[in-house]
Amino acid sequence: MTIVHLSGEERRQIREVLREYQQQAEVQSMRKFIQHGRTTTYEHCMNVVRFSYWLNRKFHLKANERALLIGALLHDFYLYDWHEKSTWHRLHGFSHPFRASRNAKKLFRIGPVEENIIESHMWPLTLRHYPKCREAAIVCVADKCCSVLETVSA
Repeated sequence: MTIVHLSGEERRQIREVLREYQQQAEVQSMRKFIQHGRTTTYEHCMNVVRFSYWLNRKFHLKANERALLIGALLHDFYLYDWHEKSTWHRLHGFSHPFRASRNAKKLFRIGPVEENIIESHMWPLTLRHYPKCREAAIVCVADKCCSVLETVSA
């Protein structure tokens, strides 16, 4: 599913920033898990990447694009199938941002902006963890838009 149409140059810029992250087996493993409808977690994260990038450019939001793209890619980096019944992830909506953040910190050197993007993307569900920077606010909005579109198009 294509959420926004980007030029070849825009897609190239995104690939250049995310190349080292996308090459990791753990990131590629997100292709095994369904997120919304028929959309995998990896596809969902890439939809959020592209939509966040588009929002930033379209509305001249002046976000740090590198942090924006990395945070968007890793925002759902929790690495399990949340549809399976399990006591340790039965509160998935509330807990997965923190599991994703832990996974991202284990594998990559992420800064406070990327950490806030990941941990606050479910706001207002995660009431105490809210977007503290424009990058986190953009991803929070993009995530909700993409989630709705992915769910209704299934």
